[in-house]
Amino acid sequence: MTRHARLTHLGGVGAALLASTALILTGCAGGSADAGQAASGVDAATASDLSSFGTLADLEAAAKAEGQLNVIALPRDWANYGEILDAFTAKYPEITVNEQSPDVSSAEEIQAAKTNEGLDTAPDVFDLGLTVALQNTGEFAPYKVQTWDEIPDALKEPTGLFVGDYGGYMSVGYDSAKFPTPESLDDLLSSEFRGSVALNGDPTQAGAAFAAVGLATVQNDGTLDDYQPGIDFFSELNKSGNLLKLDVTTATVASGETPVVFDWDYLNATHAKDVPSWKTVVFPGTGYAGYYNQAINKNAPNPAAARLWQEFLYSDEAQNMWLKGGARPVRMEAMTDAGTIDKDLAAALPEAPSETVVPTEAQSTAAGTLLGQKWAAAVQ
Repeated sequence: MTRHARLTHLGGVGAALLASTALILTGCAGGSADAGQAASGVDAATASDLSSFGTLADLEAAAKAEGQLNVIALPRDWANYGEILDAFTAKYPEITVNEQSPDVSSAEEIQAAKTNEGLDTAPDVFDLGLTVALQNTGEFAPYKVQTWDEIPDALKEPTGLFVGDYGGYMSVGYDSAKFPTPESLDDLLSSEFRGSVALNGDPTQAGAAFAAVGLATVQNDGTLDDYQPGIDFFSELNKSGNLLKLDVTTATVASGETPVVFDWDYLNATHAKDVPSWKTVVFPGTGYAGYYNQAINKNAPNPAAARLWQEFLYSDEAQNMWLKGGARPVRMEAMTDAGTIDKDLAAALPEAPSETVVPTEAQSTAAGTLLGQKWAAAVQ
């Protein structure tokens, strides 16, 4: 699997940086027949909330008429996306879900949409880190789901251009049969971890890796106003010979190629099914939290299906599926108050750090600029 201020409950959004990699998806020009024009005469491409269609049944009818939904960058072993995708398909068998390029980064999702604009294979929806979302708001169509009011204000763009959905804490996963339990980041600098510590992606492109640098920053007495301490830590990790420059996937963890991994806690935890001795640690002290965002492609070939997908993701059903995947759903507080949260799954979540931080939009943007300037030289 690769990718992708203190806030209510957990807070924050994952971050990533824009890349220039072009993705060409096989398909023909045009798009779905009568795409965007619902049977009711509503232009789905301009619908900004459910009332634009009338009822959920009206939106469902429009999406079924399109018959397709193109998703991108959704690994099935990422935060329980496999079950979520299957549940949507079971609920709407009339809509074929096309799962494209599951392992690309947030930045590459946007590039795929630009490269394939006007084709029926262009992504309808995105799952993005914050920096990519902030840099590309012109690519999104605003939409507010029915449960909009239950999403904390700090986790959503006010007009609905992008909205946080699920999150967790930056952690280190490791094979406890091969390594001692790291109790701090500094432990990873010891010779016991030589050639073994990997990031989930490149921090100039992938949200999880970006957050790892953020964690290293605050764990080394830095602040989110300047990620230099985090860059310095990974530079030292590289000089020690401990940084493993290999993209992390489920297969690399299962094979032992990447035996120590910086990643979100809910992603690290999934490796225990393949490696029984795999453990996940969230370091004491300041924790780094983040959410990933959902957004709709303004040029979506299937705009009604894109909006129905959003409605499903923010429903009680899908929010509890995030929880089953070990992630914290964005509506968790509201669902807890309403009694609709799965209490057993909520109780099984790891204890949160005593102090949690995430970057503001300005801090995230500044950190992205700094990483673009200094990361490559720091780990070469």
